[in-house]
Amino acid sequence: MNQQAAKRIVLTTFGTLGDVHPLIALCLELQQRGHHPVIAAAEMFRRKVEPLGIEFFPIRPHLNPEDSELVALLMDIRKGTERTLREVLFPAIRDTYTDLLAAVQHQGGAALLLSGELVYAAPLVAEKTGVPWASYVLAPLSYFSAYDPPVLPPYPLLARLESVLPGMGRGIARFARYITRHWAGPIYRLREELGLPRGNDPIFDAKHSPRLALAMFSPVLGTPQQDWPSSAVITGFAFYDGDAGKQELSPELESFLAAGDPPVVFTLGSVAVLDAGNFYEESARAAEMIGARAILLVGTDKRNLPAHTLPGTICVAEYAPYSRLFPRAAAIVHQGGVGTTAQALRAGKPMLVMPYSHDQPDNARRVQRLGVARILQRQHYTAYRAAKEIRHLLSSPKYARRAERIGFELQHENGVAMACDALESLLV
Repeated sequence: MNQQAAKRIVLTTFGTLGDVHPLIALCLELQQRGHHPVIAAAEMFRRKVEPLGIEFFPIRPHLNPEDSELVALLMDIRKGTERTLREVLFPAIRDTYTDLLAAVQHQGGAALLLSGELVYAAPLVAEKTGVPWASYVLAPLSYFSAYDPPVLPPYPLLARLESVLPGMGRGIARFARYITRHWAGPIYRLREELGLPRGNDPIFDAKHSPRLALAMFSPVLGTPQQDWPSSAVITGFAFYDGDAGKQELSPELESFLAAGDPPVVFTLGSVAVLDAGNFYEESARAAEMIGARAILLVGTDKRNLPAHTLPGTICVAEYAPYSRLFPRAAAIVHQGGVGTTAQALRAGKPMLVMPYSHDQPDNARRVQRLGVARILQRQHYTAYRAAKEIRHLLSSPKYARRAERIGFELQHENGVAMACDALESLLV
């Protein structure tokens, strides 16, 4: 651990709880090291941050966390990523820049800015203020390597062609740049207004800091490639899953877990749960078909509650900290968000992944490649098919053995400490 004088450090992100939780983990560690971390994010995360004694600064755009129709549009496998960028983030780039600039300049100014890849205003703020800037990503997809071709949500079959058509990864990378070539117009216009040069492609290149680009995932999930940014440093996952500091299971869940065999846990993270469709109804029926105990984490939307009467072998809860629950599960069924995937990997449990969009199809392929998971596409998720996949996971010891070995590896990583060490190396 580096010994540093206290510094004000602004950490910013756009996304879900899965994006905010790693920043909370870093902030708690930075506080322990004597620094003053600040999280700049959408207003809806204030209640998760401030009870921990972490300063919070709101930045736009502010989305309604209960708008299930918007979530369905943004999580759509074909158009979700494009809508997120072209209809939500890029039109608000001036507002984001104004808010983030204020956060960085507040109280005499920040000594360091750390930004997630979707805060496209961060490089502009760094250039205008001269504040040292580091970036981070949470999933291998974000580096978009031609040598480890990612799964593009609208075109999932392209990544498979690399095995039969060597060099296809470079074609995928060129294709992705081609179809997104007109998307970042608002960023280029703002750069011109600010007197900044046009710069690199915001979607693929400019979002990564040339000084330090943290890869905040385990090398188990993705290894360095020759076309990654030269400033990339793999740290391991940064784990945190408390609810404003509360990290214990409810008495109801503790009682259920103690009453029988390890259950299958069904969860859709913090965002996909708002567009669950019939996932929980089909999941409950799947568990009943194979005679498995189950826990359904349904969130706060009452539409997610199964319509039929559930047996005593199925427990329903709104939320549970994954770090406390997953190690006591038999298997985990989830949407493939990198935060949920990381927790399942560390718990050492086999998983069934039903990916939505963004990085989720790519994460799903990676854990399948590791031999710890199976994939069931959303349009094919029925009770019968889910039961078949879960039964296969539970009856094939190879999945449990492989998951346990990988879990052991992750339990000996310390992504938070490594990331904070790297950040402190930029402080002067």
